[in-house]
Parts: sequence; structure tokens; C-alpha cells
Amino acid sequence: MTEADTAAETAVGFTERYGRAPVGVWSAPGRVNLIGEHTDYNDGFVFPFAIDQRACVALGARDDRVIRVSSTFAPEVVEVHLDELSPESLEGWSAYPLGVAWALGQFGAELASVAGVDLHISSTVPVGAGLSSSAAIECSVALALDEHWGIGLDRPTLAKVGRLAENRVVGAPTGILDQSASLLSHADAAVFLDCRSLDAEVIPLGLVADGLSILVIDSNVTHAHATGGYAARRASCEAGASALGVDSLRDVRVDDLPRAAAVLDDETFRRVRHIVTENQRVLDTVRILREQGAGAIGALLDASHVSMRDDFEITVPEIDLAVSTAQANGAIGARMTGGGFGGSAIALVIDALVPVIEREVRAAFAEQGYRAPTTFVVRPSEGARRDA
Repeated sequence: MTEADTAAETAVGFTERYGRAPVGVWSAPGRVNLIGEHTDYNDGFVFPFAIDQRACVALGARDDRVIRVSSTFAPEVVEVHLDELSPESLEGWSAYPLGVAWALGQFGAELASVAGVDLHISSTVPVGAGLSSSAAIECSVALALDEHWGIGLDRPTLAKVGRLAENRVVGAPTGILDQSASLLSHADAAVFLDCRSLDAEVIPLGLVADGLSILVIDSNVTHAHATGGYAARRASCEAGASALGVDSLRDVRVDDLPRAAAVLDDETFRRVRHIVTENQRVLDTVRILREQGAGAIGALLDASHVSMRDDFEITVPEIDLAVSTAQANGAIGARMTGGGFGGSAIALVIDALVPVIEREVRAAFAEQGYRAPTTFVVRPSEGARRDA
């Protein structure tokens, strides 16, 4: 299904749910993080790109103060009055779109003076695969409401809106990586983002010209960032920064690690070491891309995976197997992508080797008795936009 087909089907779904045509359809992509994992909430550097799977939202105007939201992935229509929007009143899947409406009010939107809307959402971004299906929904809704309500926020601010919804309403302690990628990306390029200053630079990847593809290997081990390990890793990073006397781990350099090893317990040190070395890997990736092209960054992708596996301990056996199998069968580089504890790996691959690596990964999973993975190529794509 093409992106245009997805937008058209979302409009049709809106009409079927609400009995009238929408006033517009907006979409936003999921993302792959090429490198820079868990660095975002440590004020560090990240390097994601938008993918060609998107969430779409069709919007219709109302003349009262009610928001209704429906979707293709849940049977119910959720309804809430604008005056009753709060983090405490929202739950389940609808917390993502309705949380954005609430968060807009925290960034200057006069929600007391706007009329309600009906929303219908669909998405082709795989859920639980580490490709940020949640940010795709948040950013499509943020762009739609910002335009419809005439708020006029710029895209970096809309990324903050999405992050606030994720943090305060959904309860996932994520950084701003996902929303920034979804809103700021361009085709065949990645976004080099400084998560402290929020300065962003779009860096061409040149994958098409170099005959390279990004292969996603979805382990089909799902994760949830609102619980468990993600929050624990963030807490470890904050504890490490506090013990080292810095505002965030962004302020720790690679040559500071010997001092950190003397100050911190072993586990906290390993968490810190991942963040510090991962920040440097992002900087090195951007430099090498500019100097030599994407075919030269494989060793950095491989090293990132080792760091996530051994120091940050966020991979799972299925992801490790996907990475090692891709590497053994000719991938230029491979690593887990996303927050971890399941989700997906990515492999940078010469186009002709894509079917070989797909076949070998499936065989390796079957041999270990794992659930069959889902594999597909993603193309770095445009960010959020109005489609109709």
C-alpha cells in the first residue's frame, strides 16, 4: 500500500465512523535511529531518520467542546470534553492522541477557546518493533491540531509537545529523539540532533547512490517503555551524572571514564560508559559520512551494538542473533535500534545481499526455536506533513 493509499483509507475510515468527510488528513512517519541510543535523555547526540511507514490522522471539525478519537487498531471511540483533559483522565491507546491535545495547552494553545474535533487514526508503523509507532501518532495529531486550531507552533516545539505527552500522559520517560525524527526528517537523509540545544542538521545519507539499504529485522519481541527496564536505565544515568558532579552525562568525555570507573559502582559505570562512548560514536558517524559515505560507518554500528549488549544490557537473545547473523552474511554493520528489551535490529546492507541476509536470519531464528522475525527494507523519508 502506498502512502497515498494509506491517507485515502484513513479518510474513508473517518467517514465510516463519523458519517461525514474529514476536513483534512495529516501523517507522520515512524523512525529508525541509525545510531545514538539512550543518549537523548542524557542531553547527548542522536542520528535518526524517518521511515516510509506512517501514521495518518483524519480530522473533522465540531461545533462543541468534545474530542472524539477512533482508530483502526481499537474498536471503541473514545470521547472526552476539552475541559476535562488531564494526564490523570487519559489511559490506554487514546492517551497518545489525546495527550497531545492536552500538551498543546501547556505550550501556549488556548484550549479554553477552541472547538472540539473528531479524529480517526490509522498506521502502518509496526507496534512494539522499536520504530516509534507512538511518536508517529503523536506527531501526526500535533501537526493536525496545530494547523486546525491555528496555534502556529514550529516543528521543534511540536516535538516538545509530543515528548510531553509521552512523558506525562503515557508515562514513558523517553527523550525527544523520536518526535524530532518524525517532524524534521528529509528523504535519503538523517537528522543530526543535539538533544541539549535542540539544534538539528539534516545530513544526506546517499544510500540510493551507493546501492545500500537499511534492513529492519523485527524480532517480534514486543516492548513497552512505560514500564521496567527503560526507566531503570534512565535512573542509572541520572545517578551516574550526580555522582560525577555533572548536570548530565553529556558533560562526560571518553577520557573522563577512568575517573568515572573509580567513583562509580560497576553497573552504574557500565551504564555511563555506554552513554559516553555512544555520544562519541554519533559524532564519528556524522564525520565519516561526510568524509567517506555510508559504506564506511559499519564498524561504528557494530560497536554500538556491543555497547548496548554488554554495558547498557538492553538487548535480548533474538536481537543479538539477528545482528550476528547479519554481520556473518555480509552486512556492512548491524545493531539494535530503539529503546531495547525487544523490538528491532537494523543492518546496513549492499542491495544485492538483502534477500540473502533475510533468508539466513529466518533460518537462524528457526534453528533456535524463536518466533519468526519480520524483515523489511526502510527508506529514509520525509517527515510529518499534510496529505489531503
